[in-house]
Amino acid sequence: MTAELFPEDSDVEIYRPLADRMRPQSLADFIGQDHITSEGKTLTQAIENQTLHSMVFWGPPGTGKTTLAKIIANSVHAHFINLSAVLSGVKDIREAIAQAKQWQSQGDKTILFVDEVHRFNKAQQDAFLPYVEDGTIYFIGATTENPSFELNNALLSRVKTYILKALTSDDLKVVVSNALAKDSQLKKLQIDIDEQSLSLLAKVADGDARRVLNFLEIASDLVESQSGDARGKINQTLIENVTSQTLRRFDKGGDIFYEQISALHKSVRGSNPDASLYWFCRMIDGGCDALYIARRVVRMASEDIGNADPRALQIALDAWQTYERLGSPEGELAIAQAIVYLASTAKSNAVYTAYKEAMTDARNSASLDVPEHLRNAPTQFMKDIGYGKDYRYAHDEEDAFASGETYFPESMGEKHYYHPVDRGLELKIKEKLDQLRESNRNNTKKVK
Repeated sequence: MTAELFPEDSDVEIYRPLADRMRPQSLADFIGQDHITSEGKTLTQAIENQTLHSMVFWGPPGTGKTTLAKIIANSVHAHFINLSAVLSGVKDIREAIAQAKQWQSQGDKTILFVDEVHRFNKAQQDAFLPYVEDGTIYFIGATTENPSFELNNALLSRVKTYILKALTSDDLKVVVSNALAKDSQLKKLQIDIDEQSLSLLAKVADGDARRVLNFLEIASDLVESQSGDARGKINQTLIENVTSQTLRRFDKGGDIFYEQISALHKSVRGSNPDASLYWFCRMIDGGCDALYIARRVVRMASEDIGNADPRALQIALDAWQTYERLGSPEGELAIAQAIVYLASTAKSNAVYTAYKEAMTDARNSASLDVPEHLRNAPTQFMKDIGYGKDYRYAHDEEDAFASGETYFPESMGEKHYYHPVDRGLELKIKEKLDQLRESNRNNTKKVK
């Protein structure tokens, strides 16, 4: 038999971190995320009307993903099962589902909350689908990673994704002020904090409510040990001591995460490999997930280099795969190599621009018919009504080009979205397309 560490009649108080003690219990006490929790928003209406739906919360750490899930469960009187994708496996999922089925048979609702759901593989994610479909559970996933990259399409199609944002400095100041005013343990210490120190504490927390409360708790412990029974004061020096590593990461210029990735992207686009490397290292040093940067580098290769140097896309993909195989810190060198290559090579956004223009036309002309000569005719009936008639097979034409053939809907006429630049491989592509377009023009004149 295993003895209890603290028997029920023990006077020992079980420690709970400040961040847990200050976890909001209702939407009215929840701080931040007004874009999804304010009056009239979908999530707010679902809570008020007791109409649940499955969902995914996507956002940085400390923005309230777990808290919101618990508030929803409390508000709709649902059982709450909490799984961590880091620690749980298929066995844990099965046990959770079995428990949910038992509650369902009693007429009760169950919310199955999966923290860091992006850590589950495809099979584990698929395990939820039938039980979301039949109403055994309402699924709520929390992730710091882009769901479109990390979650199965089958799961994504069954949930509504809510994007949570890093808390503002003003939000974090409210979090700290509430803790000092409402937490019973902090109230006993009678702690003061001036406005400058409060602003500094909010800044170094970098949008993370849990982090700002952890810093506050450590600082409060130090105040208590230094001041005895006297009223304690948290000043800037104390905050700098508590958060020295974080200050080093975030004080240089005060750039927030999204500003840094923007600086990296624009340095690559601006063909400055040195600045590109600097911003890459700033983000890695600040704790950014290298896989996030790797994905952005692939985007840069397509958006800003394109067909001027098609090798850039492959190099970016290779760097991503190398990091996945090697991990940190060895894999970060491969990403750095890709960044330097992208910054140093020829640039073109011609495909990116062409794609946006073509997408605009596609959205505005969704009802236009496919020309009959381009339609597939797998049956005799289709051939009889003209499908595929007069289509010219390009490979049977001179230079494998059917000069004068048209491919757009008839009412649109011919469009030119793609305009290659006079750099890199696109210079050759431009020469080829100019030649083909001139042939089309000459052929059209002959027809007239």
